[in-house]
Amino acid sequence: MPKLSATNINETFDSQVQKSNLWRLALAQALSGANSVVLYATGAVVGSTLAPTAILATLPISIFVLGMAICVLPAGELARQYGRQASFMAGTGAGVLTGILAAVSLYLDSFWLYSISALFGGAYAAVALSFRFAATDGVPVNKRAQALSMVMAGGVAAGVIGSQLVTHTMHFWTDKMFAATFIAQAIVAAIAGIILFGVKSIKPPRHQPYSGRPLVKIALQPRFISAVICGAASYMVMNFLMTSAPLAMHMHGHSQESANLGVQWHVIAMYAPSFFTGRLITRFGAARISIFGIMLTAISASIGFLGEGVYHFYALLILLGIGWNFGFLGASALVLETQRSEEKNRAQSFSDFIVFGLVAIGSFSSGGLLSTYGWHTVLWASFIPLLLALVILIVTKKYNRKGM
Repeated sequence: MPKLSATNINETFDSQVQKSNLWRLALAQALSGANSVVLYATGAVVGSTLAPTAILATLPISIFVLGMAICVLPAGELARQYGRQASFMAGTGAGVLTGILAAVSLYLDSFWLYSISALFGGAYAAVALSFRFAATDGVPVNKRAQALSMVMAGGVAAGVIGSQLVTHTMHFWTDKMFAATFIAQAIVAAIAGIILFGVKSIKPPRHQPYSGRPLVKIALQPRFISAVICGAASYMVMNFLMTSAPLAMHMHGHSQESANLGVQWHVIAMYAPSFFTGRLITRFGAARISIFGIMLTAISASIGFLGEGVYHFYALLILLGIGWNFGFLGASALVLETQRSEEKNRAQSFSDFIVFGLVAIGSFSSGGLLSTYGWHTVLWASFIPLLLALVILIVTKKYNRKGM
């Protein structure tokens, strides 16, 4: 086995281990991302079919986001106590269970069982969130942004795998649309778990008390606050519009295949910039890249007012994905600047907990807004968190120039 080396402050892996970890995490990102794509592409449609009322159509996707929020901290604590491998395997189990429960719920026509499956899907996605931070373990400080970015680039394949999985399996059992899709999803999650089993990580010392700063002190850093608000705004608006768009396309007469293709290109756009986002962050700074992402997201929402044709939706979803990449990766890199080595699991999981807690709140409102007030109201509402993020960045700008 390749050698691992460590120092008291920053552990570093042998270059061969670093490369192996990056490839495995990138592949796992592609496969776990495909699981999320399946839920996003089908969730609102299945929800509208099974839900007792139209206002609950997007509830399963909101529960998916809620699952991410409530499982981020337990996943981080599991990784801190027993190592990232334990967290990865728990996430894989949740991913397999998601597909099985969803398929059963479709056969039973059970909206609430389908919602429970979405909760487990959120738990799986919460663990998958840590892949980007796991990529920075054992990597020199000056290469961490690029490592984070390269693993996120694995999501490019997720857009293709997930949407094609839906397109080629949704009518496999003609009487139960999407049931075979979720069986395939469970298999994909199991394959991702096998790949993750080979990721090397430094095992945490047993029974060693936490030696970092109190979580409150970390969270009150102006740079940390900026990172969380930017990350939340980027993800909230992306989720808000991505959740509503497939159902809005149906409402405007577009086919499921068109919706699948829109989600595919959206997810590709989310991750394709990751091949160079890390270098841009290194050159221009994480805060500037995050601001640029927020601006692109605002422009993408504006496209929705130009029309409801299929290409209007495609253009909106593609630019929305690019904006998310810059906004969220920039915010993630900012989080790395606010932590010490011994604080990484708590700081990262707490950051994601706040981000996805806020995203969940926004997600619960999307279905009601769309079914009650229409697509344009959803677009107008998306500007609120973006404006808030810009205000916070302006207020904390002078502090963000300082170190920890």
